[in-house]
Amino acid sequence: MFPNRNSFYSYSGLTDAMAKFPAFAGTGDERTRKRELAAFLANIDHESGGLVHVEEINQAAWGDYCDTGQPYGCPAGQRAYHGRGPIQLSWNTNYKAAGDALGLDLLNNPDLVKEDASVAWQTALWFWMTQSGAGTMTAHSAITGGGGFGETIRTINGALECGGRNTAQVQARVDAYERFAATLGVDPGDEGTLRC
Repeated sequence: MFPNRNSFYSYSGLTDAMAKFPAFAGTGDERTRKRELAAFLANIDHESGGLVHVEEINQAAWGDYCDTGQPYGCPAGQRAYHGRGPIQLSWNTNYKAAGDALGLDLLNNPDLVKEDASVAWQTALWFWMTQSGAGTMTAHSAITGGGGFGETIRTINGALECGGRNTAQVQARVDAYERFAATLGVDPGDEGTLRC
């Protein structure tokens, strides 16, 4: 599925992380579970360039992800909270929340996400399972609750891609989703729910 995958993104790292989130691809009937897996794979494919990039490639944006208005600030430095991992976790607020949920000090040591494959996958699944981003549902509930693939896009990058913004990026995600769904032998769902 990822022929050019960076060896950092190991299968054992993924399965270790999945053990911490048993509802991931484990909720609903077989079709729903396969759709969730296809949706997750499509989004991480898009976010990481096919599981090639461990860190955000646009280094010019690295200093843009520090919300200094938070009481905990940015102790690892202004440029420390750029995108890392398969879902490109970014912002000090997300590193703090993910670290708290996972029992890791990601706020002070965000590089754990690029140094430990299990941690990288855990942050991706944490975001997928618990965060609503620009949407009203998590990516997990978007698929298991009938919102459709488009709602996963809204959750992950809706502020930049949904509502007619960056339609090429949305289409790239949809194309990847349809490809992974076909690989997994499941229909992608209603055409009207594929975009945001």
